[in-house]
Amino acid sequence: MVASEATPWAKTGGLADVVAALPTALGSLGHRVTTILPKYRGVRADVGVRLERGVRVGPTEYTVGCETVDLSPRRRAVFIDYPPYFDRDGIYGVGGRDYADSAQRYALLATAALDVAAADLASWPADVIHAHDWQGGLAPALLALTPGRWPALLQSARVFTIHNLAYQGLFPRDVVPAVGLPWRAFDIAGGEFWGQFSYLKAGINYADRITTVSPRYAEEILTPAFGVGMEGVLQARRHRFQGILNGIDTAVWDPQTDPHLPAHFGPGDLAGKRVCKRALLERVGLPVGDDALERPLIGLVSRLVAQKGLDLVEGAATALMALDAAWVFVGSGEPRFEGFLKRLAAAHPSRVAAVIGFDESLAHLVEAGSDMFLMPSHFEPCGLNQMYSLRYGTVPIVRAVGGLDDTIQPYTARAVKANGFKFHDATPDALARTVRQAVRLYRDKERWHPLIEQGMAEDHSWARSAREYVKVYRRARLDAAARSGLTS
Repeated sequence: MVASEATPWAKTGGLADVVAALPTALGSLGHRVTTILPKYRGVRADVGVRLERGVRVGPTEYTVGCETVDLSPRRRAVFIDYPPYFDRDGIYGVGGRDYADSAQRYALLATAALDVAAADLASWPADVIHAHDWQGGLAPALLALTPGRWPALLQSARVFTIHNLAYQGLFPRDVVPAVGLPWRAFDIAGGEFWGQFSYLKAGINYADRITTVSPRYAEEILTPAFGVGMEGVLQARRHRFQGILNGIDTAVWDPQTDPHLPAHFGPGDLAGKRVCKRALLERVGLPVGDDALERPLIGLVSRLVAQKGLDLVEGAATALMALDAAWVFVGSGEPRFEGFLKRLAAAHPSRVAAVIGFDESLAHLVEAGSDMFLMPSHFEPCGLNQMYSLRYGTVPIVRAVGGLDDTIQPYTARAVKANGFKFHDATPDALARTVRQAVRLYRDKERWHPLIEQGMAEDHSWARSAREYVKVYRRARLDAAARSGLTS
């Protein structure tokens, strides 16, 4: 696997959780997985072997360290250590701006990953090269267009996963020879995208199989409304494209064992959840009296960007603040939304807390201590927090997009397996109406508790999703065999 981030070493979003959890689940099914990542500043790992390796990217020769960490008998991580590119203040950029040399940074990652895979074939055969998002997109392209460089990998299947189509890795056309690709890569059937070169499009077009992170998102991004200009590219490869719903790491996200919680709880015994609610209120500086504990507490942990529907929250603020509910917002992002949440908390200090920044321990406590969790996204490829929420007995309120639509069954008077609340229109009124419905139902414990019980009973572990990926790998290997002129 080639990826730009994975927990616990580097994380900006759900990609890191997937790249950590999927190899673990594959290992439990008997497969061996090497995950290849950049060694960013602050990454600490118990290195078993470090090798210095010369890596050629286009006309440039780099000397990089390859640090191998054995995580289990079937899983290892290899860190690509090149401090001029990766020992920096931020992962992708600083101050909201990407680094100017991002094309070179992730070309080095993809090239070094293929060098490692080819060199280690005797001990760790690379049946599949699985690249993630635009940062890994050059790996399939390099294998397809420069086959003589890695002859040992000619029979390796190429799989590419889109975690968020909105991030496309767009660079000037001059990067093509600079990253070691022939000019024929700059073609409408390759990586050319409106006069630029897209690492994402290259990954899509040169992979044997393409996946994305939920069935609903796979349908959405085939349309202009969600395709961000790439819908035609995906339509052309539709027969090799599918959505597989992400799972969650149920060892890390388990309210019965979570080390971040002051009390544990589980299905049938929710006493510890009330303890967590009190602890959350205390931690964010909200009142903790009996009235506060009885009032519904609504949490949100998110990047504070337009995609996540913060504009809908802003537009609905007056209606939401009129409800008898308390709110905890955690995240960072666009100054507009950070400022809005700070002002909201200042105007309602007894019922609204805004924590700007990210803290893993607090994120776990929000999931455990909240009664509801809000995800009003404009688009959401998969979403993980709604699945964390279900497991923690916290009822999700979501917009019906992507993986949110796949995982949340909305409450109605006749619904048998409802586990949350859902709205369709991307409007402040629709959001406010749905939150109002949830707050009203919260008072009726006979109807509220079945929502909690249904969510906690569901299985959103990686076991099922990993088996679906294995099916994709097998199909991709058949594709690779056919491409290589093999019969089996």
